[in-house]
Amino acid sequence: MSDDDKPNTSQRSESRLQREGRKGAGHRLKRLREQGLKPPISPHGAESAHEVRSNYVLDCGWGRLAFGQTFHEADALVGALREERGDTRDIAIYVRDPHVLLASAPNELFLDPSHTFRLNLPTYRVSKRMPKGYFIRRLTSREDAQAINRIYASRSMVQISPDFFWSKRDARVLTYFVAEDERTGDVIGTVTGVDHARAFGDPERGSSLWCLAVDAQARHPGIGEALVRRLAEFFQARQAAYMDLSVLHDNEQAIKLYEKLGFQRVPYFAVKRKNHINENLFTGGEAEEGLNPYAQIIVKEARRRGIHVEIIDAEGGLFRLTQGGVSVRCRESLSELTSAVAMSICDDKTVTRRTVARAGVRVPAQIMASAGDAAVADFVAKHGAVVVKPARGEQGRGISIGLTQPDEVREAIKEARQHADSVIIEEMVRGKDLRLVVINYRLVAAAIRLPPKIIGDGRSNIRELIEAQSRRRSAATGGESEIPIDAETERTLLAAGRSFEDVLESNEELTVRKAANLHTGGTIHDVTDIVHPHLVEAAVLAARAIDIPVCGIDLMVTSPRSVDYAFIEANERPGLANHEPQPTAERFIDLLFPLSMPLAARQALRKNLQAGRTDEPSDD
Repeated sequence: MSDDDKPNTSQRSESRLQREGRKGAGHRLKRLREQGLKPPISPHGAESAHEVRSNYVLDCGWGRLAFGQTFHEADALVGALREERGDTRDIAIYVRDPHVLLASAPNELFLDPSHTFRLNLPTYRVSKRMPKGYFIRRLTSREDAQAINRIYASRSMVQISPDFFWSKRDARVLTYFVAEDERTGDVIGTVTGVDHARAFGDPERGSSLWCLAVDAQARHPGIGEALVRRLAEFFQARQAAYMDLSVLHDNEQAIKLYEKLGFQRVPYFAVKRKNHINENLFTGGEAEEGLNPYAQIIVKEARRRGIHVEIIDAEGGLFRLTQGGVSVRCRESLSELTSAVAMSICDDKTVTRRTVARAGVRVPAQIMASAGDAAVADFVAKHGAVVVKPARGEQGRGISIGLTQPDEVREAIKEARQHADSVIIEEMVRGKDLRLVVINYRLVAAAIRLPPKIIGDGRSNIRELIEAQSRRRSAATGGESEIPIDAETERTLLAAGRSFEDVLESNEELTVRKAANLHTGGTIHDVTDIVHPHLVEAAVLAARAIDIPVCGIDLMVTSPRSVDYAFIEANERPGLANHEPQPTAERFIDLLFPLSMPLAARQALRKNLQAGRTDEPSDD
């Protein structure tokens, strides 16, 4: 090389400065990745495949994400959050100085009590285990969007317009995955991903996970994990550096899953607006410790309307609601408006049956166990299969279904007498168990209840599968639903030619109890929109015969769309939380405190009453 070709001192200094500048930029980028307090991103000093956009806000349908690292001024970020639309939830994420932001609008904003977790995608390892009984795919239809909304509603999440889902189905910023049941075709889970590089030109090549939700009635294990893994693999293939997510600090079940998958907590902050959706997050909520889900849903709705709540006995679900000069004591959905006479009718199934039968409701044939062995044997021979149940009781305790042999009936009678002195033997009506919730003599919700089933994996025996499914049902229902391993479960298995020690083939399904009660592991599936008016009429007729303002009417039906039915029983304290997203708690509070209803709703109700149409199902 000649002296003329050699770089001079000035050139060498400039080259060294460029190298140091790039090294410094890389160091700063690494530091902001690791330390979490993100400074505002500048398009200069860091390489990016896209131009970095300033003050970037992404509409996700349920609300907007304001990426704090793209904002240079706190006032601009506050202004963006002030543009939040009604009934949505905006989130400012990656806020570098949350204390400064909160000081700018202390009456409007609050620090979100959520942790941020990060999955390092270059080191993430794909699982070799494949989903069994379901598969993960992209959103492909408007029906998918409606199914996602159903899951959101059941999880008390903000719903999204199906048109929004559909318009974003091929977007490069937002990605939707769903889990589909192979047998039924039902959507049983969903997750949303955001590509930060395509959104605002993120030089870190980040991504994030939002709105992970699984149908509480899903029977397959590992749906949430499969959705998270699929999204991680999706972003990994697109060379994203990491995938972040935000989770409430006390959501132990979700945090346990994320840590299992390799997520690590990182110190990033999110800020939200004080609105009615976020109220429990910035007020700390009220002391509801010990209340079960059936009491909580009513207490929450009452407090939302400004009705005073006094918890009398949390463990027993007892509370008092007061507004103005009206005070009502409740035990879950049982209130002082239900008379002792109506409650006693529901309590004794023989009296319930006679009461509704006189009103013209179709009831199955029945005999008392005290009628004697000969009469019972004749009854079983006549009807082929029978149900044995205690005359008093709830939650499916002591009920045996599908008995065909006299010795089976005798054993079932002994079991039922542990719960009540009087025992009923009833004609077994085949079909589906339909629960209709009637409030103020109007249908509010209808749901098919299915008995608990397990799905084989080719390794675990039936006892292990039942225990695993029971744990999942308990977690999904706040401990309200578990599958007992008792004589009824064993009898159901024996009828299917199985025992607790048998191993089911992979994806083989087996019903382990015949009763569909939620408390004994059953699942519940909303059919409010399709239930036949004739079934609604029968339920309202039964409620009026008992003269009970709030009740759950159980019918055995061939289909919720068919007119065929048989009355089973009436429950004076139906679990309103089981029927979300139907407005069961809202209608319950409407009944107790009609003046707390919105004016338009009161006027519509008054018009219906004047027109004499109180027996029609609600359009809400």
